[in-house]
Amino acid sequence: MNLQFTIDILLLAFMAVIAIAVVRMRDLFGVAMLFSAFSLLSAGVFTVMDAADVAFTEAAVGAGISTILILATLTRTAREEKPRKSRDPRVPLLVVTVTGALLMFGTSDLPRLGDPNAPIHTHVAPRYILESPKEIGIPNIVTSVLASYRGYDTLGETTVIFTAGVAVMALLGIRRRRRREGDEKEPD
Repeated sequence: MNLQFTIDILLLAFMAVIAIAVVRMRDLFGVAMLFSAFSLLSAGVFTVMDAADVAFTEAAVGAGISTILILATLTRTAREEKPRKSRDPRVPLLVVTVTGALLMFGTSDLPRLGDPNAPIHTHVAPRYILESPKEIGIPNIVTSVLASYRGYDTLGETTVIFTAGVAVMALLGIRRRRRREGDEKEPD
């Protein structure tokens, strides 16, 4: 067993333990912290897979902004999850199993990791490598891809995150205003 495989197994095992802990936990603050740790471990997995840009995004959005939004929401809600009636676990288990099977079936047709004959290596990558310095004028190919070719994609992602943050804060503000208005009205 090589070192990278061992690191992958450890990271995925920690992620599985955190996922199980999240499902079993009732303290919502603890759940928010575990989600943040899960995102950091996901960023570690992406780093091991040599996807540094995705790792940075996961760390910033998953562990950073999402955690802040969840904690901001918790300041306006209860800290503990309300107990609920126990349901039959077979239906969710069936949905997860079917979804997992469909995902495995869908990925079975993908090219193997690092395959030099994969479409990404025969169509898109050569164009970026050959044309990027002429078209963009940036010597670093990764920067030219992220800043120019995928600029609208990055702008779109940023817009979605900003919009989600504004929406959450607006919803929290509306609830706070309603609570204040309810306090001002006294029964006769």
